[in-house]
Amino acid sequence: MGSRARRMSVILVALALLALAVLASLALGSKPIPVGDVLSALRDGDGGEHATIVRGMRVPRTLVGLEVGAALALAGVAMQALTRNPLADPRILGVSAGAAAGVVTAIAVFGITTLTGYVWFGLVGAAVAGVLVYAVTGRAGVSPVNVALAGAAVDASLGALIYGLLAVDARTFDEYRFWAVGALAGRTPDMAAQVLPFVMAGLLLAVVAARGLDALALGDDVARGLGFRVGRVRLAAAGAAVLLTGAAVAVAGPIAFVGLAVPHLARGLVGADHRWVVAVSVLLGPALVLAADVVGRVITPPGEVPTGVVTALVGAPLLVVLVHRARAVSA
Repeated sequence: MGSRARRMSVILVALALLALAVLASLALGSKPIPVGDVLSALRDGDGGEHATIVRGMRVPRTLVGLEVGAALALAGVAMQALTRNPLADPRILGVSAGAAAGVVTAIAVFGITTLTGYVWFGLVGAAVAGVLVYAVTGRAGVSPVNVALAGAAVDASLGALIYGLLAVDARTFDEYRFWAVGALAGRTPDMAAQVLPFVMAGLLLAVVAARGLDALALGDDVARGLGFRVGRVRLAAAGAAVLLTGAAVAVAGPIAFVGLAVPHLARGLVGADHRWVVAVSVLLGPALVLAADVVGRVITPPGEVPTGVVTALVGAPLLVVLVHRARAVSA
């Protein structure tokens, strides 16, 4: 089987996994619903109990899971390529901390307690963090090391700000802790619609930057020799990471390890060509997030474990494996 045929096979398998994850997300939970009833509820919406559960509760969280999974996975692809750090995830630019700082500001300063409000403040916070990192690296030179150091500094500074606000305001802490674990429950179709433009814009930037990221992996001089404008490629990749991470964190909270694990899995299946890595990651990311959400719903009925907790439990051993397998962490 040729390389292209093998890669197309991977795409088809990833599509099948994503379809299976979507179906499981609609059918499974504290009250399992037969697949036939799920399809009837989607088609007819007759107002029965199953239709109410599927259309009112599970469809919205499935839509948000699709967006969040794709966004975090693509943000991880962009971050790992941009920093040439195989262990980078969306936190490396401080974008997650920026989104979290935006949410805390919304709660502590403006008294906002709705998830809809969190989305917009989280996006603004993520964008501000991205601009801060770019401004700092602009003075010192946009190298992978400088980007990583600036991101770490912004992440630490915003983290200190967040915990300072939480320490002096008990009400803010109570509101924040429910958002901070990372979950899909309680999300609405309106929230999914609000973050969709940002996810689509980030996806477009990631696709545009994909060929340039392949050239950057060979070094800046080689990339320039191949005709790529290194600064523009980096700016597009950083913009994609900011938009995708900001949107995902704002709507679902910080869900860990998706941005780290999915790019490595995609790279292992289709090679280092970022066009194929992006295509596979945008399918496997949502499949992973939806699978984690389903597991969280069914292991402790009638309650549920937040999605971010499940991905963290799975991701921690994966991180250990990646660290000990040199080949696996070669970006």
